[in-house]
Amino acid sequence: MIDDFAKGYLHSDLRELREAMLWKLEGLSDEDVRRPLTASGTNLLGLVKHLTLTESRYFGEVFDRPFPEPVPRWDDLAARGKDFYAADDETREEIVERYRRVWVHSDATIATLSVDSPGFVPWWPRPEVMLFNVLVHVLTETARHAGHADIVREQLDGATGVGP
Repeated sequence: MIDDFAKGYLHSDLRELREAMLWKLEGLSDEDVRRPLTASGTNLLGLVKHLTLTESRYFGEVFDRPFPEPVPRWDDLAARGKDFYAADDETREEIVERYRRVWVHSDATIATLSVDSPGFVPWWPRPEVMLFNVLVHVLTETARHAGHADIVREQLDGATGVGP
């Protein structure tokens, strides 16, 4: 009983945060969504791109349900960190639509598996995990980056929060 409740609760919060992330792009120019506004270069479109990779890996590879489109490998040191930036040839529409396709894939994994289904995260110190661990991790990661997006958006036009 609590397992279904916990899974549903976490999944619901993840869905809300995903939508908030995309709202952060609404009404802004392409230049603004790509504009780095921190010393590290954080920008709104890069945060969405990063969360796309995060979800595709955690709800894909970790449970032997790989996302069907090519995405950078975690162990590719040359690509590390590039998921935080949109390349010049990547459009906003491509990045947003890929994020939405990842949601569908992630949601299918979450719906199909029980909260205690085993997974394996080779880059974690304790790599044997359950869906519960991954749900909490991805929710935390998404919330963290939604906070970053809130700060970046506020710097651009003063808008804060999760929606208009």
